[in-house]
Amino acid sequence: MSIRDNDLTSRLTQVMPTIVAGEGTYDAHGQASTLYLIPGTDGVDGLVTTAEMERVYKNTFVKSVATRELYGALKSAPENDICPLCSQRTVSQLDHHLPQSAHPALTVTPLNLVPACSECNKTKLAAEAGHAGEQTFHPYFEDTDDARWLFAAVQQTNPASLIFYPEPPDDWDAVKAERIRWHFGTYKLAELYASHAAVELNDIKYGLQKMAERNPPEAISEHLHSVAASRAAAHANSWRRATYEALAASEWFCCGGFAQGEA
Repeated sequence: MSIRDNDLTSRLTQVMPTIVAGEGTYDAHGQASTLYLIPGTDGVDGLVTTAEMERVYKNTFVKSVATRELYGALKSAPENDICPLCSQRTVSQLDHHLPQSAHPALTVTPLNLVPACSECNKTKLAAEAGHAGEQTFHPYFEDTDDARWLFAAVQQTNPASLIFYPEPPDDWDAVKAERIRWHFGTYKLAELYASHAAVELNDIKYGLQKMAERNPPEAISEHLHSVAASRAAAHANSWRRATYEALAASEWFCCGGFAQGEA
């Protein structure tokens, strides 16, 4: 990195062993899903302040020609540029999984920099886990698609709507189950998915009305099941899969609930 402040450059050189060691510690805790056990610090070795490390990230790591390629590679890592924290919005920045305000030695550690949409980054802010169950998932170390956990239920409202909720599988341990609920709540995924589902319901209403003119409710349910299977093949825990499975299972919806809201 290119830093014009010679005094800061000298002090950063002195604390580099701590920063490098911190990356190793981070990797070990990440593999063990115990990142919450890494203690926070006030500055780095008493030589570089937290504010200075934040400036190094913002003014140098993000912008320097020397590190721009690394920043871009981290930011573009997710498939289709989709935020791995909400699985919905587009990545626009990097999130410090452990906040830089409490972990300045990890401010420019690549393992601590997770691609995210601006909304997820703002929602999480500098929150830290108080115990194992309060850890949000880290996409570099953990796979939350190893089993089905996202579900939805149709609400008989006018127009029809859905609610989304996490239901961890029985073979997950208690901590992992608690963590998926915590992650779901931290990033406000219920509200996000319900909003997108409302748009989806409006988009498919006309097609379902035309289908209902010549087909019984059972055919509509079968069609929705087919769409759900396609969505599930692409992403086990997508809100679209949960949406279409819930719609297909709702007798009320398939019997005309989809037309609610019509004048």
